Amino acid sequence: MRFKSLGIYFKFTKQQRIGIFILFAIIMGLQAIYFFVNFSPPEKYFPEKEKWMAVQSEIDSLKTEKYRNKPQVYLFNPNFMSDYKGYKLGMSVDEIDRLMAFRKENKYVNSAKEFQQVTGISDSLLKVISPLFKFPEWTTSKKVLVDNKKDYKEYEKYKSSPFVKKEKKVLKDINQATQEDLDNIFGIGEALSLRILKQKEILGGFVSMEQLNEVWGLSPEVLYELNANFRIYSLPNFKKIPINEASLKELSQFYYFKYGLAKQIITHRSMNGDFKNIEDLAKIKGFPVDKAKIISLYLEF
Repeated sequence: MRFKSLGIYFKFTKQQRIGIFILFAIIMGLQAIYFFVNFSPPEKYFPEKEKWMAVQSEIDSLKTEKYRNKPQVYLFNPNFMSDYKGYKLGMSVDEIDRLMAFRKENKYVNSAKEFQQVTGISDSLLKVISPLFKFPEWTTSKKVLVDNKKDYKEYEKYKSSPFVKKEKKVLKDINQATQEDLDNIFGIGEALSLRILKQKEILGGFVSMEQLNEVWGLSPEVLYELNANFRIYSLPNFKKIPINEASLKELSQFYYFKYGLAKQIITHRSMNGDFKNIEDLAKIKGFPVDKAKIISLYLEF
């Protein structure tokens, strides 16, 4: 009885049945479109990003290659080690000097332990640098050195060491150095050599090797090499500045005087009379006292 009462809700006219069928067809069509059609937004293309990724990939490959190819380590005989190499290995000046003095007596170290006894380097430093040592085969045993005179004479051939040559080396005057001479120094390229020559031109010539410290870009290692290869044998031929007669313009153009200091010099001179020596000049406020000795060589009192 109850089912018969529900049946009245499922009775449709012909037009209603057609409408229901069309609605069902529309629903199925929309479901098919949703299933087969991709509604996600299109991916944007960034050419800059592609270039960056290519560069990053190249950098990664170079890093991999860097760690794959380890630098070759060259062994050396510490008896013939230069002072610069000792400095690069971490030895102090005193430790290098002890080795130099030992070698000048035509003596040789035959083991890492003996090297430490002569130089006085620490155990930690010896542990780092001793794997780089390579002694001649005939020094591996003291007995061989004593018994085998032939080998001992062969070892004595090395008495003409680079330390003796270094003492006989004729150092060139820095004021006579050419760009080619400077380029031959380890660590100096075209830019630095031209900068040194430009500084020499501004000063009229170097009067002290300390003035090389004022050249921008020279590392301590390069300064060490310059001092090891050049000297100043005589003052360059430049016109000295007459400190008691020079004008404000002349003084302010001098490399070591700024305009303010030059003005104070003129004022002090007009009020107190002529300067007799560099000590009188150094009393002026702002005068670079630490460079007084160098400045005095450019002035005429």
